Amino acid sequence: MFLPICKKDMEDRGWDYYDFLCITGDAYVDHPSFGFAIITRCLEAAGYRVAVLSQPDWRDVNSYKALGKPRLGALITAGNIDSMVAHYTVGKKKRTRDDYTPGGVMGKRPDRASIVYAQGVKRAYPDLFVSIGGLEASLRRFAHYDYWDDKVRKSALVESGADVLVYGMAENTMVYLADALRDGKSIKDIRGLCYLTKDPNDCTYPYTICPSFDEVLSQKKSYAKATRIQQNEQDAVIGRAIIQKFSEGFLVQNPPATPISTEDFDRTYELPYMRTYHPSYEKAGGVKAIEEVEHSIIHNRGCFGGCNFCSLAFHQGRAMSVRSHESVVKEAEVITKGKNFKGYIHDVGGPTANFRHTSCDKQKTQGMCKRQCLAPDACPNLKVTHKDYLELLRKVRAVPKVKKVFVRSGIRYDYLMHDKNDEFFRELVSHHVSGQLKVAPEHCVDSVLDYMGKPHFDLYKKFYDKFFYLNRKIGKEQYLVPYLISSHPGCTLEDAVKLTEYLNEIGHMPEQVQDFYPTPGTLSTCMYYTGIDPRTMKEVYVPKNPHEKALQRALLQWRKPEKRALVMEALKLAHREDLIGFGKKCLIPPEKGAVKNDGVGNRSGLRNSRVRPGKKRRK
Repeated sequence: MFLPICKKDMEDRGWDYYDFLCITGDAYVDHPSFGFAIITRCLEAAGYRVAVLSQPDWRDVNSYKALGKPRLGALITAGNIDSMVAHYTVGKKKRTRDDYTPGGVMGKRPDRASIVYAQGVKRAYPDLFVSIGGLEASLRRFAHYDYWDDKVRKSALVESGADVLVYGMAENTMVYLADALRDGKSIKDIRGLCYLTKDPNDCTYPYTICPSFDEVLSQKKSYAKATRIQQNEQDAVIGRAIIQKFSEGFLVQNPPATPISTEDFDRTYELPYMRTYHPSYEKAGGVKAIEEVEHSIIHNRGCFGGCNFCSLAFHQGRAMSVRSHESVVKEAEVITKGKNFKGYIHDVGGPTANFRHTSCDKQKTQGMCKRQCLAPDACPNLKVTHKDYLELLRKVRAVPKVKKVFVRSGIRYDYLMHDKNDEFFRELVSHHVSGQLKVAPEHCVDSVLDYMGKPHFDLYKKFYDKFFYLNRKIGKEQYLVPYLISSHPGCTLEDAVKLTEYLNEIGHMPEQVQDFYPTPGTLSTCMYYTGIDPRTMKEVYVPKNPHEKALQRALLQWRKPEKRALVMEALKLAHREDLIGFGKKCLIPPEKGAVKNDGVGNRSGLRNSRVRPGKKRRK
C-alpha cells in the first residue's frame, strides 16, 4: 500500500492525525532507488504516521495545507537529483524533459526546490519544525559557489529558513531526529545534521572553524581553504564538526553519520516498497525514471574512488556499506515476480559496482586518510579482491527465471586492473556485459587526470587491451563506451587535441560529450570558481570562456560535419595543423585551396592568425 497522498487516504486508514508531511520535488515513486521512498518507509517502520506531498504548487501557499498540519514537522527534499541540474544543461539552457515528473513534463517544481518548499511551508505553518535534506540540500550545506548564478551563495539552511539540514545518507539520522522531536529532546547531538546557533559553544562535538561566508565571498583563497577543510572532515571515524559564520548566526555541521551496518542496510531495502510510481500518474503517462531502476539492485553505498568532480564523497562518503548476499538474492526473487520482468536483471551495482569492502584495514579504526586510494596510482595499503562480489553475482545468476545479470553502473577499471586474480574480469566479460561496458577514463592526459583525481592513462590502455583480448578469447564482440569530460579545470586546448588524437587512433567518436558541470560540493567546482587547487593551494588553468569550451567539446566529435569549423579553428589555435589533411592520423581534410598534408608531419602551410584563448597551464 502506498503512503497517504490526500486526506481521503488518511481517513481510509482511520487517521485523525499524522506525524510528518514529507515533500518531494519528484513524482511519488515508492522504490528503494529513490531516497525519498527510503526515508518515508523507515519512518513508517519506526512507528510514525507519514503523508506524502509530491510536487506541490509552490506559487500557492494553500498547496502546503492540502493534507493539514502534521503533528511533528515537515521533511523536504528537492528529489533524487539536484533541481538545477534537472532543469538546465551545462550550457544553462532549459531542458525539455523531466523524467522524474509524470509524463516528463517540465516546470512541475521550482529552481532550488528545497529552499522554495521550505519557505512555502514556513509561510503556511510559521511554527512548524522544518527539515531539508536529500542531495540538493546536502551539497549546499555550507556557503558554496552557484554555477547558475555565477556567485557564492549562503548555505541552503540559511536561505531556506528551515530549522535543520540533514546531509548524507540519512535514514538513521531521520529516525533519531523524529524520536527527538517526539520526546522533546535536544537535536544538537545528532550526527549528519546541520543547525544554526548564536553561540558556537553549543556544539557538542570537537570542532574546527572554516572561513566565514564574508571571507569566502570576498577572497578566493579563503573559499579554497574552506573547501579543503570541509572535504577533510567528511569521515565518520575522525571527522570533526565544522562551524561557519554567517550574519544570521553560526552554522554547525555535526560529524557525518556512522555508515549504515549490513543488518540495517538489509532491513531498509526489505521494507514494503510498492516498487513503482503512484497509480494516479498512469493517465499522465507514468514516470519514466522507474525504467532505469525497476529491474536493478543496489548492493553497496559509498565510494573510496574519490574523483574530484564527483559529489559522492561529500554526500555518501568514501566509506563502504554493503548488503548481505541473502538480502540481494531476496530482492532479485522479488523482481522476478514483477509483471514487466523479462528475465534480465539490469544491474547489481551502486555508486561503484565492484566495491564490496573497506579500502584498507586502517580505515576501520583510523578513518579514511587524505590520500586518494586509486589515484594517481594505487595506495600500498589498498585491499583488492573481487571474490565477494563475484560470489554475489553468481548467486543472482542462479535465481530461477533470471536469464542474464548485467552490471551497468560504474565499474572502476583501475581497481579491477589491480586485482592479480583475473577471474572476475573473465566472468564480467562472459556474463555481465550487455554488448557495451561503460567505463570512465575521463581523459588521456595525465596532468588533467591529476586534477580530476583519476589514475594515469597507461592503466586504462592496459585495461582496454585486456578487455578486447578476453572478448576475442571467448568469441564475443562487445565494446567499451568511455565516459569523457571536456573543459575540466587543468585541461588546455592542447590537452583536448591529444584526447581527440587518441580517440581517432582507436576509432571511437562519442555520440555525446559531457562538459565539466560545476555542481556544489566538489573539489573540481572549487578549482573552477577560484582557479586554485584546494589540495595544494596552487593556481590551475580553467577553461571558462564559452567559445573555448565549445572548441574542446567539438574536438571530441571531430567527424560531425557541423563541428568542422570549430575543429579547424581549434587545431589552428593549438598549432596542430599537422592534423589537417588526408593522412591516417589527420582529423579533418583541409580547406579548399589549401596545401594538402600527408598526415606524417608535413604541414599544409596554414598560418595561425588567431589569438589562442586562455594561457598555458602552470607547471
